[in-house]
Amino acid sequence: MASESAKELGKKIIGYPEERVPVVSVNDWASRFNKSPVQPAINYVRRLFPILGWITRYNLGWLTGDLIAGITVGIVLVPQGMSYATIATLPVQYGLYSSFIGVLVYCFFATSKDVSIGPVAVMSLTVSQIIANVDKAHPGQWGGPQIATTVAFIAGFIVLGIGLLRLGWLVEFIPAPAVSGFMTGSAINIAAGQVPGLMGITGFNTRGATYLVIIDTLKGLPRTTRDAAFGLTGLFALYAIRMLCDHLTKRFPRRARVFFFISVFRNAFVIVMLTIASWLYTRHRGGKSGKFPIKILGTVPAGLRDVGQPHIDIALVRALASDLPIATIILLLEHIAISKSFGRVNNYKIDPNQELIAIGVTNTVGSCFGAYPATGSFSRSALKSKSGVRTPAGGIFSAIIVIVALYGLTGAFFWIPNAGLSAIIIHAVADLVASPRQVFSYWRVSPLEFLIWCAAVLVTIFSTIEIGVYVSVCVSLALLLVRIAHPRGYFLGKVTLRSDTPGSREHRDVFVPLTKDGVTNSDIKVVPPPPGVIVYRFEESYLYPNSSIVNSVLVDYVKANMKRGLDMSTTKLSDRPWNDPGPRQSDAAFEKERNDSLPDIHAVVLDFSTVSHIDTTATQALIDTRNEIERWADHPVEFHFATILSPWIRRALIAGGFGIGTSSSTAPREIAAVVPYRDGLGESDLRQHTREESDDIEKGLSSAKGKESINSVDIQEDSEYTSPLSLDTPFFHIDLQSAVRAAESGLASRS
Repeated sequence: MASESAKELGKKIIGYPEERVPVVSVNDWASRFNKSPVQPAINYVRRLFPILGWITRYNLGWLTGDLIAGITVGIVLVPQGMSYATIATLPVQYGLYSSFIGVLVYCFFATSKDVSIGPVAVMSLTVSQIIANVDKAHPGQWGGPQIATTVAFIAGFIVLGIGLLRLGWLVEFIPAPAVSGFMTGSAINIAAGQVPGLMGITGFNTRGATYLVIIDTLKGLPRTTRDAAFGLTGLFALYAIRMLCDHLTKRFPRRARVFFFISVFRNAFVIVMLTIASWLYTRHRGGKSGKFPIKILGTVPAGLRDVGQPHIDIALVRALASDLPIATIILLLEHIAISKSFGRVNNYKIDPNQELIAIGVTNTVGSCFGAYPATGSFSRSALKSKSGVRTPAGGIFSAIIVIVALYGLTGAFFWIPNAGLSAIIIHAVADLVASPRQVFSYWRVSPLEFLIWCAAVLVTIFSTIEIGVYVSVCVSLALLLVRIAHPRGYFLGKVTLRSDTPGSREHRDVFVPLTKDGVTNSDIKVVPPPPGVIVYRFEESYLYPNSSIVNSVLVDYVKANMKRGLDMSTTKLSDRPWNDPGPRQSDAAFEKERNDSLPDIHAVVLDFSTVSHIDTTATQALIDTRNEIERWADHPVEFHFATILSPWIRRALIAGGFGIGTSSSTAPREIAAVVPYRDGLGESDLRQHTREESDDIEKGLSSAKGKESINSVDIQEDSEYTSPLSLDTPFFHIDLQSAVRAAESGLASRS
C-alpha cells in the first residue's frame, strides 16, 4: 500500500502543471532566449567601437581640452618611453614605437577618456625578465626585440579573446589590495634596480631579487662614477621642481594651473638640461675610441623602421609559454585597475570587456610596428586627466608628439645621459608605492586583505614580480573559497500578514521580493515601498567578485525607475559629458515628460541580514553606488542599513562614510586607491587631508549623539528594551522594519 501511494504521489507531482508551480518555471527560463538575435548582434558590434557614440558630437570645446592634454602627455611620454625601454633591455626606439601605437590605436576602442596607453615600468621589467629567461635557455637564438614583439602579439591576442568573449568579469577575482601589493613591490624593485645606473655603479646583476640588488649597491658605493653627477642632479631637480610648484600653488591659488603645467613639464625640462650638459661635457672627450667619460644613450634610429608583418617563430612561442601567463595578467590587471580608478574619480563607468578589447587590439597592432607590450600608465593618465582631456581623442595629439620626436629629434637623443633616464624612472615609479595612509585603509576595512598586501610586497621584494603576482592572486582566491559569495539579491516590497485566530487584530509586516522569484505564494500581493524609497536585500556576502554587479543592479534600477535631477535637455551640447550626453533633441520633450512622471529618490534601504563579510573592494563599490545615485538625483540620498550583525561590517561601512550621518560631500570618494598620484599634493597635504576626514567623522558622531536614534525609538515603542546598536550610528537599524520606517519618516518630513 505504501508503494502504491508513493507511485500515485509521484504521478501527481510529475503531472502537476509547471506554470502553476510557485517558482520560476522552465518556460520562464527559456523565454529569455526566445528573442531575436539580430538586435543583440547589432549592439555587440556597436559596442566594439565606442568612438561611434561620441565622435558625431565632437565640438570645439572638446577639441581645446583634448589638444592641451594630448600635447602635455606627449611631452612626458617621449622621455618616459625611452626610459622604460632601457628597463626592458631594449633599444630606446622600441619604447617610442610602443608609445606611438599605444596612444593612437587605443582612442578608437576606449571607454575611458583619461587612460594613456604605452610603456610602463612593471610591464617593462617583466619583458626584461622574459628576455633573460629565453636567452638563458636558448642563448643567442632570438634577439630581444623579436622576443618582446612576440610577447606583445601573443599576450595581446589572448587579452583580445577574453574581451571578445565577454570574460572581463575574471578580472574581478583579483582584489584591490593584491594589485596594490604587487605594484608597490614592483615599484621598489624597479627603483632599486635603477640606483646603480643613477650612480654609475657596475659589476653585478641589477635584475635579481630586490634585497640582493640593494645589498650589492651599498657594497658598490665606493665605485661611484661621474654619472652620479648627472643622475643625482636630475633626480634632485625633478623633486625640487615638483615641491616648489606645490608650494607656489598653495601660496598663489589663482595661478594653480600655471604651476601645474610647469610641474608637468619637469621631465622634459630636466632631460633637455641634462642632454645639453652632457653634450658640452662629452663632445670633445670621446676621442677616436668613442668611449665617453659618462654613459650616454648613443645612436637612436629615426622613423618607424620595423613596420611590417611580425615574425612569429613557433619555437619561440614554445619557449615563451611559461612566461605568457604573467605577461597577460599584468597587461590586463594594471590597465583595468587604472581605468576603473579614473572612471571613479571623473564620474563615468568603464566597460571592462571593451577595455580588454582595446588593450588586445593595441598590442596586436603594435607588434606590426615593432612595439613591445603596452598597457595603461597611471602617471600619464593622471596628467591627461588633470590637463582637462574631454574625450579619448586626446591620444591622437600625443601620438603626433611622439612621431615628431621619432623623425626630428633622434639626433639630439644621442647625448642623453643614461643616469638621467634612471632619474626619470625612479621619480616615476616612486609614486606607485602605496602610502602609509593607503595601507592603513586596508587594515581598517579588512585586516586579512592587509596581510595579502603585505605578502604581495614581501614576496615581490625577496623573489620576483612573477612569484609575487601568483602568490597574491592565489592567497586572494583561497580567501574567497572561505567566503564563497555569489551575486544575488532582491528589491523588496511589503506584505501584511494577519492572524488566523477569529476576532484577532494582530498583524505584522514582512518584506518579500517584488518579483515572484522569491515569493512562496505567487497570489500574494506585494506592496512596493513609498515612491522615492528603495529596499534591497543581499543574499550573499558582499565581496570583490560580486561588488561591481551589485553596484550595476542598484544604479541601473535607480536610473530606470527614479527621476533624474538634472534636466539634460537644457544643457548645451559642448557642456554635456562625452559618456552621458542625455536625450537627443528630437526626443527631449518625450524624455522630459517621462522623467517628470517618475518619483524622486530619497532613501536606499539595504538589508544586510545575510551579509557575513564585506571587503575593501565592496566598500569602494558601495561608495561608488552612493556617488552615482546622488549624481543621478542631483541631491543627497540617505543610505539606511538593516540587521548588521557583524561589528567588522559596521567598521568597514563607517570607514566608507556610512551610518554616522555625515554629509556625502565630506565622505571619502576612494576608501583605498590602488595607486596614488602625488603631483600637486605633498605628504603634508596628505596628512592634512587625513585630519580633515577624521574631523568630519567626529563631527558626524557628535551630531548623531545629539539626535534620538530611530533604533531606540522603534524598540521602545514595542517593548521595554533598548536598541543594542550605538546611538552614534543613526542610519544602522536593528531590523528591516525599523530601517524602512526611518526612510519613510525622512521622506514625509522632506515632503
